[in-house]
Amino acid sequence: MKGLYDNEMKLEFTSKTSNEAFARITVAAFVSQLDPTIDELSDIKTAVSEAVTNSIIHGYEDEEGIVRIVAKLFGNSIEIEISDNGKGIKNVEEAMKPLYTSKPNLERSGMGFTIMESFMDDIKVESAIGLGTKVTMRKKIGGNIENENLLEEA
Repeated sequence: MKGLYDNEMKLEFTSKTSNEAFARITVAAFVSQLDPTIDELSDIKTAVSEAVTNSIIHGYEDEEGIVRIVAKLFGNSIEIEISDNGKGIKNVEEAMKPLYTSKPNLERSGMGFTIMESFMDDIKVESAIGLGTKVTMRKKIGGNIENENLLEEA
């Protein structure tokens, strides 16, 4: 019954850009239990990177704070929550538009929500001014590959 795991990981780190790679690699190592393809792993790492960068750059700005990641495995899916206690997003709908940024002076092309949406199956953004932001992303690993293999064997 390969791929049927129930597991959870929690990670907290300071909002320093040097921790972005740490977060990305840690989530990638955790999801490896589901035996993702290289493309699936790359998608997850990119989405995590975008969300963590948002917490650091937009959430905390020049302040230091804590970024939290909770990753859960359900069967052949992963759910990843990335949250901060930063300044929050005034208008989530506007922030999720392509190329929108709260930091136009930085060389960035938006807040990355469009990228997260394209690489993950589902994304939800919750935010409150002065309290922070939580991004919840979900991705199914492997699609119906096992079911297709069973059908071919029959």
